Amino acid sequence: MHKLQSISVATLAKVFSRLSTRLKSSGGRPSAPLGSRILTNPDDIFKHNMWDHVQWTEEDKENARQKAQENSCVQIPLREQGKFDTEAHQYWDKFYEMHRDKFFKDRKWLFLEFPELLPLDTKSQATTRRQDCQTACQGASQEKNEDATQTSTFPGQHASFRILEVGCGVGNSVFPIVNSIKETDAFLYCCDFSPRAIQLVKDHPDYDDSVCHAFVHDICEEMASFPFPPQSLDVILAVFVLSSIHPERMQRAVNRLSTCLKHGGIFLFRDYGRYDFSLLRFKRGRCLSENFYTRGD
Repeated sequence: MHKLQSISVATLAKVFSRLSTRLKSSGGRPSAPLGSRILTNPDDIFKHNMWDHVQWTEEDKENARQKAQENSCVQIPLREQGKFDTEAHQYWDKFYEMHRDKFFKDRKWLFLEFPELLPLDTKSQATTRRQDCQTACQGASQEKNEDATQTSTFPGQHASFRILEVGCGVGNSVFPIVNSIKETDAFLYCCDFSPRAIQLVKDHPDYDDSVCHAFVHDICEEMASFPFPPQSLDVILAVFVLSSIHPERMQRAVNRLSTCLKHGGIFLFRDYGRYDFSLLRFKRGRCLSENFYTRGD
């Protein structure tokens, strides 16, 4: 059996960059992908859903570095830090108990930024992507994996295109995807470690278990199993998820998720970067470790 290599976070970023360039050149991506959107004319504010905002000078970078250093000079006491890891799902349960599905808005930008989420029969570009992936794969291993997938019994086993969203919350990505893949041969899995969040997803009027399976799962739990076989997913989506994982555990979580992807599968993510304005706004006493903070709620 062909062994999947572990994917590093740095490698993911490089692959994403190459994929962005290829899809951009073929018309499958926005003309200005994230990372190249610098707002220079205030009249263009609504030209894109998201902006990179500013082109920093060396002075800007130094000021940000100093601010981040100032924010992290006072850390939460060690005796209290552990609870933000071991009891994280309880904090989020309380958050969703208070806000339910009223806090975050549906991500209507998903398919503009990530056309790879669309099933193959919905986007001709996706067909090209799949053909490129298949060419790069080892045929025998691919056939063996597909045979194993088809003979297993699991939700979504008959789908030819499978997506997993990790850290789905109350479904702000789930339902834009579900409503776009109906009447296609695609299936969506979505998980969160907050039982209350998953229950809110299942209670949503658009939840349809014929195209979606929501389940409670902590991607940092090494022994936790998934409701699908290894190497059975085409796409994994993580939006503002990696930054919520302790930096020392992030790589292991990515490695475990990578074993779920088919050969040629894609890991899509959007997240905060170093010196993100959200990071710089934190006050002293909210720091857990380098570049890792806890919000007030």
